[in-house]
Amino acid sequence: MWFFNSPQVVFGEGALAYLAQIHGARAYIITDAQMVELGFVELVTEQLAQANIQARVFDQVEPEPSLDTVRRGAALLREYEPDWVVGLGGGSPMDAAKAIWALYECPDLQPDCINPLEYLGLGKKARLIEIATTSGTGSEVTWATVLSDPAENRKLGLGSRETLATIAIVDPVFALKMPPRLTADTGLDALTHAIEGYTSSWHNDFSDGMCLKAVDLVFKFLPKAYADGSDIEAREKMHNAAAIAGLGFINSLAALAHAMGHSFGGAFHIPHGRAVSLFLPYTMEFAANGGNQRYADLARFIGLNGNDDAQLTRQFIAAVRDLQTGLQSHTNVASLNIARDDFTRAMPTLLDHAENDTSITANSRVPGRAELEKVFWYAYEGKPVDF
Repeated sequence: MWFFNSPQVVFGEGALAYLAQIHGARAYIITDAQMVELGFVELVTEQLAQANIQARVFDQVEPEPSLDTVRRGAALLREYEPDWVVGLGGGSPMDAAKAIWALYECPDLQPDCINPLEYLGLGKKARLIEIATTSGTGSEVTWATVLSDPAENRKLGLGSRETLATIAIVDPVFALKMPPRLTADTGLDALTHAIEGYTSSWHNDFSDGMCLKAVDLVFKFLPKAYADGSDIEAREKMHNAAAIAGLGFINSLAALAHAMGHSFGGAFHIPHGRAVSLFLPYTMEFAANGGNQRYADLARFIGLNGNDDAQLTRQFIAAVRDLQTGLQSHTNVASLNIARDDFTRAMPTLLDHAENDTSITANSRVPGRAELEKVFWYAYEGKPVDF
């Protein structure tokens, strides 16, 4: 038995206007200072005002939100008692909104205890709206929540199906101001979600089609969005691709690139999309060497031709690397100016945190500790995985 979970998704130009149709009295917007500076918070409050909903703003969410930030946000919500919680931003504010909502409804809950096995009983006080301003995390349609624990210098992959938003707004107007580097990092994050969702050991008929479509959209439109941020078609297609990939992977599961990327990003403070996509080709090679032939399906779907599944798999992994290169993205750890000695010292922690990451369990080939360390070093040096 498995599940397919999805919010009500409102997408396309003008999707934000749907907020004027919702019913409620008070909303709390969870976001960061940049969303205020860009005028995005004002756009949201204007629509809520048309629905006669008063709004307050918590704009102190940092990249990779901390457990303490979530606790502070929840305390503010308990004072205001909103019936809507609105996450506005990239993955960090949207993930923070999920956790803040959970703590608002369950005051005794610790944020690092949010997990799919515990019943929380959410929805008695408020409902959640997620509004994406970047085209990558898919957090607007998922129940995954990534928080950070600064005390342990690690990222925490958390989540509960109950923290899924009631409404997800996917309006490309928010993506138009993304700079090229953010466009590339978030777009490659979406690609990683889609590829891992399709090739993980938990893939299924319901999520497969979404993952395939998201891969196709990213290959077609990410280079265009990166080259010309004002290309509204490319922006809309990438915004859609991120949400579709989110629905795909959250209803199967992410895999080894996420386990390694979470661990690496937490240790060296690398943005999420950049971290997970850097490891993607190496983890694909590792899985393919263990017999995973689903990469050949992805190759065929984007129009590659080959004599057999093995050749198609190689071509698809090469296509991912070519895409990264064309986006001027980092393709190995050393290129991030991380010294070998620093990487060596961090290795025990990298291995511990990757092994304890939920995503590793869904990889089609689960590495032992020695194999995992070897993949880390291959990614450091930029060597194709040959084992």
